[in-house]
Amino acid sequence: MSRAPLVRAILTFGILATALYFAISTPARLGLDLRGGTQIVLETRDSPTAKANAESTDRALQVLNRRVDALGVSEPILTRSGERRIIVELPGVQDPREAEEVIGKTAQLTFHPVTGIAQPNEKPKQGERIVPDEGGQPLRLGPAALTGEGVSDAAGGTDPQQGLGWFVTVDFNGSGGGAWKDLTAKAACAAPNDPTRRIAIVLDDRVISSPQVDPSVPCNVGIPGNNTQITGNFTQESAQELAVLVKGGALPVPVEIIEQRTVGPTLGADAIDASWKAAAIGLALTGLFIIVVYRLMGLLATVALALYALLSYALLVALGATLTLPGLAGFVLAIGMAIDANVLVFERAREEYAAAPKKGLSSALSRGYSGAWSAIIDSNVTTLLAAGLLFFLASGPVRGFGVTLSIGVLASMVTALIVARLFTEWAVRRTFVRNRPGISGIGSIGRVRTWLTERNPDLMKRGRLWLGIAGLLVVVALTGIFTRGLNWGVEFTGGRLIEYSMSRAVDVDAAREAVADAGFPRAVVQRSGEDNISVRTSELTNDEAFEVEQALAKVGGDVTKERDELIGPSLGNELRTKALIALGVALLAQMLYLAIRFRWTFGVGAVLAMFHDIVIVTGLFAWLGKPIDGVYLAAALTIIGLSVNDTVVVFDRVRELWAANPKTPFRQSANTAALQTVPRTINTGLGAMFILAALAFLGGDSLTDFAIALLAGLFIGTYSSTFTATPIAIELQAKSKSGPPRSRTKAPQSAARKRAQRAGSGAVV
Repeated sequence: MSRAPLVRAILTFGILATALYFAISTPARLGLDLRGGTQIVLETRDSPTAKANAESTDRALQVLNRRVDALGVSEPILTRSGERRIIVELPGVQDPREAEEVIGKTAQLTFHPVTGIAQPNEKPKQGERIVPDEGGQPLRLGPAALTGEGVSDAAGGTDPQQGLGWFVTVDFNGSGGGAWKDLTAKAACAAPNDPTRRIAIVLDDRVISSPQVDPSVPCNVGIPGNNTQITGNFTQESAQELAVLVKGGALPVPVEIIEQRTVGPTLGADAIDASWKAAAIGLALTGLFIIVVYRLMGLLATVALALYALLSYALLVALGATLTLPGLAGFVLAIGMAIDANVLVFERAREEYAAAPKKGLSSALSRGYSGAWSAIIDSNVTTLLAAGLLFFLASGPVRGFGVTLSIGVLASMVTALIVARLFTEWAVRRTFVRNRPGISGIGSIGRVRTWLTERNPDLMKRGRLWLGIAGLLVVVALTGIFTRGLNWGVEFTGGRLIEYSMSRAVDVDAAREAVADAGFPRAVVQRSGEDNISVRTSELTNDEAFEVEQALAKVGGDVTKERDELIGPSLGNELRTKALIALGVALLAQMLYLAIRFRWTFGVGAVLAMFHDIVIVTGLFAWLGKPIDGVYLAAALTIIGLSVNDTVVVFDRVRELWAANPKTPFRQSANTAALQTVPRTINTGLGAMFILAALAFLGGDSLTDFAIALLAGLFIGTYSSTFTATPIAIELQAKSKSGPPRSRTKAPQSAARKRAQRAGSGAVV
């Protein structure tokens, strides 16, 4: 064994051993949409005394951490996002009202002296305020003598022997204890039953307790010590809730809930099960297809593909990435894309063997890896650009899709260029395989290429016809967009979408009537999937959502909340703007990359073809009434990556043929390149379609829409790379008058190679 294969063997086994270690030892971190729970996104606001910035948001985060700890939620996660946002993840919490009552409150706790009973229509004096007490009687309150910052701890308790019922014990810190003693000392000077002997404890501008100082407390002495009891009409629940708020402390700035998502544990488990089934079925079908087409090389590539799945999962858990529902889709989709590099290599190796069979399989395969390197790098970089934009510009679970897609692309390159290369090069050096090139899978050019060799159609002769068809498709799509409109999802419009499952079947009209009778006639009630009911409104509080649930229970029996998404209107506008920016930046980034790697005529052709693909798929969703949401954004950016991926392969081949034959007209070189990429396009496209078809049938509602968008995008993108991008490049190149690029490598000049090029049966690179 020469040194290079030995190095690859050591590297391969080292990578696989490390991947196996992480896969076994490190559990995957599941997002709430897979394990169930509630996620709340808070945004801090300016107050009269403090400005909402990174510093005040960090202080608010510390307070919220203490509150969540008091809730007793298992493994909560609180993080600051940006300068003013806090993401709170509460696994297992299915009722968002429970979290909102504790987390969302500002909890400005203050202790005030009572200066008297306010008369009707009385205006407060300067420095005073009028607030009703627990019974509704208006009290005049003096300035706050103590705030929640002076409180160190609080707990709910009861003492049945004294008959006090439930109360709250409050512990003060040093300065808080002194302020409490001074406050009670002044109040103790008033006569018993005098309102000024009372102390008002105010939480968020509401008097929660206004007890009198005990008659045993002397005037000007006060209550000594660093703790006291708040009594009142407390229940166990209200006493414990107040204790949690007081113990948590006061938030330095107000917070507002701008996003809330709740997912039932059953829905997450079903999504995991469906995604793994889709992955297994898609992997099996893709592997079977590749084995049929490429025989021994295909079998070894399938083994490498299985190892790719191991490597992708290991990278995911090693990086600590959170696996979300769209992230699972990205993981499954990347399996289909992983075979692309192997197809590029094998098609190139077939052409190299046809051009020089005497040099043997090993030489052809080695030249196949070297020749395909450029196209593999270019196509994967364009996909990484789209995935990177998803990570930086998207939010929520869609970012998880960008992460897993990026990991999948990197893992596919490692398995194709290192793992699969080790296996395949070892195989073609075996005497049994060398003597029987037919079983290798690269000993013949294949049926598709043979057919193209015999027919050698001039596709680019009708380039303007193809552009006319592309223009017609865009017009049909735009007609759907402008006449039917886009069904913007809750993520982009703001509002609330709740999906319920019920113990017995319910007609959608009956469900709609029940929700309307509950006081929500404008709610959009629809069937979701086979049995579930979804309710969508512009605004709906958690208490109102509970009323909707109760109304549906009357007609559907036991009701289970499967999914609950609340997006504030300001966040919806922001997400919609970010989505448009992401698409625009993606187009510009791809055009810039292609202009640098190729030339501006190629870059413009590829970007116009991408725009053509996105418009057509968006128009399809408009005609079908499918939602345009975050999952669609992930699909759209993936379509951009897939479209450019295919176009890059064509343009890379155009560049090579044009440089090797500078006197050949550009249109002829482009036509030959288009024909030469057909085998790769068909084989890679079918591999990805197996995966997407499995997702469409098994992935549930949201992933079904995702798979439909990608299936349509894959078909349109494959078509446009040949029949839209290439004709555009031909038209632009005719106006550019620029010459061919310099040839970077000297192509073999064998008679077989020349015949293959003339017949349009060359390699895919």
